[in-house]
Amino acid sequence: MEGWTCYTENRARAHSVFTAPGVVSVVAEMSGEIVGFAYGQTDGAIQAHLSQLVVAQSHRREGLARELLAYISTCLGASRVDLITDTAVTFYRSLPHKEQVGFRIYPGLK
Repeated sequence: MEGWTCYTENRARAHSVFTAPGVVSVVAEMSGEIVGFAYGQTDGAIQAHLSQLVVAQSHRREGLARELLAYISTCLGASRVDLITDTAVTFYRSLPHKEQVGFRIYPGLK
């Protein structure tokens, strides 16, 4: 879906990612077709991280991303959700938020 080959190229690995302890995964389906998904990690009380929120291009700008985010937020059970984005800044800025500097660390990268 939408070029996320790191998940589609190895279904067993994707399954282990989406079902790991502390992970919450949700899927949006319309007429038997998956049109979006979200997944995140949580401690179940205070802190959560939204790892992916993806909506098929054919279903964007219909409110589906907001619905997925609202739903997964309740499932995560945390009082705050952090995320990193390089493609949806305008979308996330439209939500109640506090913007902070963040970093993505790649172990082994020199």
